[in-house]
Amino acid sequence: MMTLTETAAREIKTIIEQQELDAEKIRLRLGVKGGGCSGFSYLLDLTETQKDTDEVFEQHGVNIICDPKSLLYLNGTTVDFKDEVMGRGFVFNNPNATSTCGCGSSFQA
Repeated sequence: MMTLTETAAREIKTIIEQQELDAEKIRLRLGVKGGGCSGFSYLLDLTETQKDTDEVFEQHGVNIICDPKSLLYLNGTTVDFKDEVMGRGFVFNNPNATSTCGCGSSFQA
């Protein structure tokens, strides 16, 4: 399972509202894809498309979906949102990552 912090959930809800998306239909897809400077890149996407094989979670009022392959790499991961002087964005704390890149958007497992 993955954890979405309350701060990250608030930001997701704000984005959905700003983009005038249907909050009842929208899902947050969390996943990984090959690439990035460390081997895998994190994927965050707002979508209405859900596959039968997707794992489904709900946290803080946000519906989250993840494909089974990505879940192998993301199980136990916490997704947070930081708004700091040096920048703002989503942050992944992944216990499965053996190394990460300097920007934090890719990892090696």
